[in-house]
Amino acid sequence: MSNALNQAALPAPKLPLKTIDVRKGIVARGLTPLLSAAILIAALWQLRYLDVRGVIAMVPRSPLFWLLFAAGYLALPASEWMIYRRLWTLPPRGFLALLRKRISNEIIAGYSGELYFYAWARRHASLVGTPFGAIKDVSILSAVVANVCTLVLAAVSWQSLVALNLGTDAKVMIVSAASIALPSVVALVMRKRLFTLPRDELGRIAVIHLLRIVATTVFAAALWAVALPAAPLAWWLVLATLRLLVSRLPLLPNKDIVFAGLVAFTVGQASNVAAMLTMIAALWLVTHLLLGAALTAVELLNPEHNQ
Repeated sequence: MSNALNQAALPAPKLPLKTIDVRKGIVARGLTPLLSAAILIAALWQLRYLDVRGVIAMVPRSPLFWLLFAAGYLALPASEWMIYRRLWTLPPRGFLALLRKRISNEIIAGYSGELYFYAWARRHASLVGTPFGAIKDVSILSAVVANVCTLVLAAVSWQSLVALNLGTDAKVMIVSAASIALPSVVALVMRKRLFTLPRDELGRIAVIHLLRIVATTVFAAALWAVALPAAPLAWWLVLATLRLLVSRLPLLPNKDIVFAGLVAFTVGQASNVAAMLTMIAALWLVTHLLLGAALTAVELLNPEHNQ
């Protein structure tokens, strides 16, 4: 996996796309600060509801827990930085923009981060081709690969899912699986009209997405195992499947909290598994809020650095 990631991070050959001239008009200059302010306001607003001390008191003291937590948190922006580094020679500070993109999606609304990153990229990256088209292609491929991984993991953990007695039968589950697969099938059928990047580049992006999803799933399962080592392996398969299913819900912020609520509903509030997932979900949210507030405050206080 490390060799594949290192290869993916190498500078990209020249793509057969035309370099664009970015004009920094009033909208382009104002959109990024506006979205940054929205992230900051949303973070501060939600932070007032959290018992931060209570969350910290529940967290395991094992260094391995924090190592896995950090790896799982940074995997998404790191993988996207590799992708956009190849496409646009993204500067190192682009990693922070991608981190803000993730936070925006989590605390404001799904795909609000893409809007923020589009505005940021038009001002800071050495753009090739259409920035909207590249971001669109990366997002669609991410969804397609995630859908495939969700279906594969659901098939592997099928017996454990059925044993949960979720109040539905096999037919409903099959229909749900088909609804997940349908957008991916449509994207593949219409790929020539839908995608703007070259085929080889799309393949590399898909591989990076796959490695990232596998890595984050493994990190999440290992994190759960460190926090609750007594639970059987079958539980981690089921939880990983449910987590991927929740991640496929569009326009939904705070998906980790939704995931924890779903598990609590399924296994009961008194379950150790539900309590552990609630703690981790709260920890994710605290991280989103504190990091989002810090990053956007720095950006708003230093506008000249972002010109």
